[in-house]
Amino acid sequence: MKQVFDQLLKFLQQGIAAIFHFVQLIWTFTVDQVSKLMAVPWQEWPIWKQVLLVLILAAVLWALYRAGRDLLEAGAAILAAFAGLLAVLVQTLPHVFLAGVIALGGVWLVNHLDNSFVRMPTWMQASQQESPPPAKDSVPPQKDNTPQQDSAPQAHPSASPSATPSNQ
Repeated sequence: MKQVFDQLLKFLQQGIAAIFHFVQLIWTFTVDQVSKLMAVPWQEWPIWKQVLLVLILAAVLWALYRAGRDLLEAGAAILAAFAGLLAVLVQTLPHVFLAGVIALGGVWLVNHLDNSFVRMPTWMQASQQESPPPAKDSVPPQKDNTPQQDSAPQAHPSASPSATPSNQ
């Protein structure tokens, strides 16, 4: 789970970095163009070009004002969202802590519970469902379901080496 969360954070970080790089390119381009506009020799121009320059400057200032106002509104919304996120994180802390305490108590209880006084009913025991309880003097059943033999294994023409009991 931590690896998935780390991958998600890395993906978000790369996406945000790409967005900010694009924004940086646009702002650098705009600042360069405004600098070139301000560096023109407007004093030697005829009056109609100077009026056109003033109109261009007004349009640039209006666009920058709109961008600044939008950035201010977005910044306020981001701060409000971040404050809301922090509030939710703080509000969920008691429940998260309670879940941790319950898990801790459960682990402690399971590790320290005395199994001697707790007996499972016979109908819930899986080993007792397949066969009747063994007698005290009987031999426990073998795992490979071959018949039990008291003497050495005898070779049968159709028997393979894996079919003979290996624990005798």
